[in-house]
Amino acid sequence: MANTLPSISASGNGLQRYMEEIRKFPMLKPDEEYMLGKRYSEHDDTEAAHKMVTSHLRLVAKIAMGYRGYGLPVSEVISEGNVGLMQAVKKFDPEKGFRLATYAMWWIKASIQEYVLRSWSLVKMGTTANQKRLFFNLRKLKGKLKALEEGELKQENVEKIASTLGVSHDEVRSMNQRLSGDASLNAPIKAAEGESGQWQDWLVDDSESQEQMLIKQDELDVRRDMLAEAMDVLNDREKRIFMARRLEEDPLTLEVLSGEFDISRERVRQIEVRAFEKVQKAMVTANKELAKPAPQLTAH
Repeated sequence: MANTLPSISASGNGLQRYMEEIRKFPMLKPDEEYMLGKRYSEHDDTEAAHKMVTSHLRLVAKIAMGYRGYGLPVSEVISEGNVGLMQAVKKFDPEKGFRLATYAMWWIKASIQEYVLRSWSLVKMGTTANQKRLFFNLRKLKGKLKALEEGELKQENVEKIASTLGVSHDEVRSMNQRLSGDASLNAPIKAAEGESGQWQDWLVDDSESQEQMLIKQDELDVRRDMLAEAMDVLNDREKRIFMARRLEEDPLTLEVLSGEFDISRERVRQIEVRAFEKVQKAMVTANKELAKPAPQLTAH
């Protein structure tokens, strides 16, 4: 499947030609995607898999562009994203009711981020969850705080970033020093494959595309379905209390529910907490099931 995909040439306008080529592949309608998914999962139809992959190459390119600021070869970033996409297609189950883009997005990002982490010596000293979170989010948060031109971050910005990402102040300062190349938006950068420009030319466009809005809506639908399934672990009383306390726009008071069930307010609170923990555990299990690793794809 991989050897039939478009590739980016090493010439100066190779990326532009690649983008033009992948735009020729049509986006799939939900029913088309469903039928192709069924053909591949039930009959190992490689033509169906190829159509699903090529129709989502633009999604890979869109996500990959968010990692251009790390100075790695664009062609390799996109290629790694395409590997993630192919893994997603191999694992995609159309019967679960959500779109391939929603599912593939996580595989694409994971594949690209693993490549970035392997390639950047800056983070080889440590790849804890906090360091990864900082590495991939610090630049964006500095941009939102208009702090990209700060060499050493102001204390107030350190505090905001640390609070947002759930990390310590020292971790923020340390990672900022490692990524000190963000000092100026107008600083020149020599990128891979002969490309050049300024840091501001490489920043991600935060405006949402139609594909991103579709992904968000699909993801919301998936979460709603997962919540509905997770609530099946509750008995009737737990479900009533959980919904009344956690899901209603105007939650009912403990006193109202204690009168409804003829129990104490403390007992209502205990049931609410227990119900929340049961639903949370069911959601975590469902998420793990959704994100089970796929077998490694071997390109020939």
